Amino acid sequence: MNHQKVRDLMSDAVVRVQRGTPFKEIAHLLQEYDITAVPVVDADDRPVGVVSEADLLQKIWGGDEDGVPGPPGAAKASATDAAGLMTSPALCAREDWNVVDAARVMARQNIKRLLVVDSGERLIGVVSRSDLLRVFLRKDREIRTEIIEEVLLKTLGLAPSAVQVDVVHGHVVLTGRLPEHVPAARPEELCRHVDGVVAVEFRTAGDAETAR
Repeated sequence: MNHQKVRDLMSDAVVRVQRGTPFKEIAHLLQEYDITAVPVVDADDRPVGVVSEADLLQKIWGGDEDGVPGPPGAAKASATDAAGLMTSPALCAREDWNVVDAARVMARQNIKRLLVVDSGERLIGVVSRSDLLRVFLRKDREIRTEIIEEVLLKTLGLAPSAVQVDVVHGHVVLTGRLPEHVPAARPEELCRHVDGVVAVEFRTAGDAETAR
């Protein structure tokens, strides 16, 4: 199965700042563009960190806990530019990563977005959780076509008439009889890896007749 790539889902209109960008200019950019974070890049447009609203807010509460200063909060509270405010290193995704790769990193790191870089490590976009969720907007007929062509024919080598494929709102129902060498769990597993699939159910031809 060919998962969608990060390059197909990312936003390529990226507001960015340099290490020396002042605190107030960063705050202005976040408000002007209605964003919650901005990447910091070097002279070659390579990401070196990210400044978020949380980083700026430490200026207000002082970066300490119960009156006891401590890193990194205290340092950020006294910072005046992106170099001092940013969280570094920046977490990045390659443009050729698929949605599974990106979603896995976001989940493990508990972050909402990833900076996207090209083969030269230069910033070319940003991909967010909401961007990745767009795979579930895929049309049912596109999902059905991929399952028939990629799962049943190409991967499992089944005849198109062996299994009926129905897709409604991303819910896939497979109905038919599989050869003895193909366990029912196999097509179900493969279908779950198709972009846009929400759930998969396999029914034998006999089960389908009983349901009617």
